[in-house]
Amino acid sequence: MPRTLRSKCFKLFLGFLLFLYCAHINAQEEQDKPVVLTNYIKNLEERFNIKFSYLDKDLDNLTISIPENVVSLNDILNFLEQHLQLKTEKIDDRYYALTKNAVVNICGKVLDNFAKNNVSGATVEIIGTKIAVTTDTEGSFTFDTIPRNASLKIRYLGYTTQYLSVEDIVKENGCAKILMAQHYEELNEVVVYQFLTSGIIKEMDASITLNTSDFGILPGLIEPDILQTVQALPGIKSIDETVSDINVRGGTNDQNLLLWNGIKMYQSGHFFGLISAFNPYLTDKVTVIKNGTPSTYGDGVSSVIQMETRNELSNTILGGAGFNFISGDIYGQIPLSDKVGIQLSARRSSTDFLNTPTYAKFFDRAFQDSEVTNQNNVTIDEDIIRDENFFFYDFTGKLLYDINDKHKFRVNLISITNNLEYSETNLTEPETTNSVLTQNNLSIGVQLQSNWTNKFSSNLNVYYSRYTLDSQSFFGNRIQFLLQNNEVSENAIKLDTDYAISNSFTWKNGYQYIETGIVNTTNLTQPPFDSEVKGVIRIHAPHTEIRFSTPENRFIAKGGLRFNYIENVDTFSKFIIEPRLNLNFRLAKHIRGEVLGEFKSQTVNQIIDLEQNFLGIEKRRWVLSDDDTLPITRSRQGSIGINYDNNNFYLGVEGFYKEVDGISTNTQGFQNQNQFNGEIGSYTIKGLEFLINKKGEKYSTWLSYTFNDNNYNFDAIVPNGFPNNLDIRHTISVAGTYTYKNLKLGLGINYRTGKPFTEPEDGDIALNTSVLPTRINYKSPNSSRLPQYIRADASAIYKFKLSQGINANAGVSILNITNRKNTLDKYYRVTEDNQIETVENVSLGITPNVSFRVNF
Repeated sequence: MPRTLRSKCFKLFLGFLLFLYCAHINAQEEQDKPVVLTNYIKNLEERFNIKFSYLDKDLDNLTISIPENVVSLNDILNFLEQHLQLKTEKIDDRYYALTKNAVVNICGKVLDNFAKNNVSGATVEIIGTKIAVTTDTEGSFTFDTIPRNASLKIRYLGYTTQYLSVEDIVKENGCAKILMAQHYEELNEVVVYQFLTSGIIKEMDASITLNTSDFGILPGLIEPDILQTVQALPGIKSIDETVSDINVRGGTNDQNLLLWNGIKMYQSGHFFGLISAFNPYLTDKVTVIKNGTPSTYGDGVSSVIQMETRNELSNTILGGAGFNFISGDIYGQIPLSDKVGIQLSARRSSTDFLNTPTYAKFFDRAFQDSEVTNQNNVTIDEDIIRDENFFFYDFTGKLLYDINDKHKFRVNLISITNNLEYSETNLTEPETTNSVLTQNNLSIGVQLQSNWTNKFSSNLNVYYSRYTLDSQSFFGNRIQFLLQNNEVSENAIKLDTDYAISNSFTWKNGYQYIETGIVNTTNLTQPPFDSEVKGVIRIHAPHTEIRFSTPENRFIAKGGLRFNYIENVDTFSKFIIEPRLNLNFRLAKHIRGEVLGEFKSQTVNQIIDLEQNFLGIEKRRWVLSDDDTLPITRSRQGSIGINYDNNNFYLGVEGFYKEVDGISTNTQGFQNQNQFNGEIGSYTIKGLEFLINKKGEKYSTWLSYTFNDNNYNFDAIVPNGFPNNLDIRHTISVAGTYTYKNLKLGLGINYRTGKPFTEPEDGDIALNTSVLPTRINYKSPNSSRLPQYIRADASAIYKFKLSQGINANAGVSILNITNRKNTLDKYYRVTEDNQIETVENVSLGITPNVSFRVNF
């Protein structure tokens, strides 16, 4: 055969094979392509010479795809019953009846329509009933034997609620994929970036929002401890590693306004500040504001930390429980009717009956002031026996009552308690010192939230809060007895209104009345000393704020004024105006700038009194400004920032300047020659905060850097200017998280330069024996610095499903992996034989913790 002929035949053969292959593919596609069910039934009637009886409305809009291997009539009918949940009935050899099942079984998977991620924890309810489930970790749900004519309501925080019929899901011929669209309010601030880990968001007004229900993982944390989490943000740290002493941009902890459902909190921690006192599992949202504060917030010259619990009714019982090496807790939300529900949470420590490695480390950290060294740095506490009985608990409750679609009534209750009995026995004397301490915080508040029209809404908040600190100490000589009591009572009425003038303008107004009374009692038997100081301050504060935004939020501006009339019933009255400014604007594609400024004031502070009492376990007491020994504390702050956000890459830098006047050495924690003098002064901070964050589908890495130049100015102290006790010049955090299926991992390293402290003079002039009691002669205030601080933390959380609707997770964390001894503070005191003792407070050593939780 000629070559050309062979070539033509070969090409024809290849073309024939290609034709057969395409015909097969087309036939397969035709076979798999869904066809209208009524047309398919007609085909069956012709193929098998049978007749079907059915109602047209039952089969309208139904489609079916029959696999190739399903060919017999019985197999086809079984397939229709299973996938379309139809009932087939054979009347005789030729006639069949087709009807819909009255009840059906369905399944579905809820996804984010933007990223196609699983939406776990979404509520899927059957409308008109109390039947509901939540989606599992894969976003899936199932219902068995439910009415075919029912409808479903699917909702999840931050997404638009979905409504669809059961019939629509049945038509999917399997598990339906349901896409949830993210929900945006036209006038709400637009999210700039989701920081660090899921659930941490920076808003357009520069505030930070923490959504605890969506919280991921951070190094060292296996539970979303609220006040530990905020310390992952630039400019927020705790110099002494506690949650009850948070320092925001160089300020003291009492300069933070801490709110729980609009109620001011005077106690924030357990275990003397090592553990947050607020249950994170009912807390829905936490807002952190460092500058540009809205005019509705007074007090707190350093920051605002506002915690809000879940505020929406649930048609199903939601809850969970868990434990770790320190405590166990339980929480839940229970619907009582369509309009009424309750939320409850309770936590109790295991420290008084279970000695775990975590408790041992926390104990050593809290009570370490008993470790005293002399000037030769020789430890002298080998002959001291310590004994303690310590426990804590907290409880929260919330009543939710939806009066109607426009008015919501809420009642909030929180109770926090710490109890301690502690003793030290010195075997060389022998003598025993006993300390007994109780801390309680009880707060109750009522809220009425009203939407009067589409443009006008209001929020009325009335609360009462009471904090008490009772402490007693029997000293080793059995002659001295010290009693201290600190009691704070606060009543408040706050009304806020919000009026949408147009799409561009919103006007907010309000009025607040706050009455705060504080009693401080001290009784010492040797030498005899009795003191009881009472005071009451009343504040009337109308405020106003207007917000303007251009289309697509290219420019957003908020400006406000707060008018404070402050009256101390015994000493003074003052009128203070506080302007607030918050600007955010687009500079270029993916780049936005912000300019923030505020004036603020506060009338309640914490003094650190009698530093050496109670073996170092509690030294802070709340006091009121009297415009004499302690004036009103006032601050002025301005900042400029730039943010770049593109393709899961964020870079932000912010410079700020802050002045705070009206501080006292009694509120700053001095442990030198200025400890008891009560001089009045100020401090000034110049700072820079930097954050770079790269995120992927499974990972997030970040680097943050903070620079602070923080200096005091006291006219009565020589020299007048010197470094602030909280002057940490450089702080660096490097961290990352990684998610592999149901496993989350976190690892981070924190570095900061040492804080200032004051050393005694060298040699014989270190002690002043010409006065009684003998005093230490110190060098220039804060002229020395502690060594640098370095700590590495790690954590891991594994999520799994116990059963339908019940999810669980187990976590392991290790704080200070390298077991580095970081010195947090150093101070000096005089012994009975006129020797100088050096007290060093050191950080937590390597501290493991384990947790296990279930949620339903």
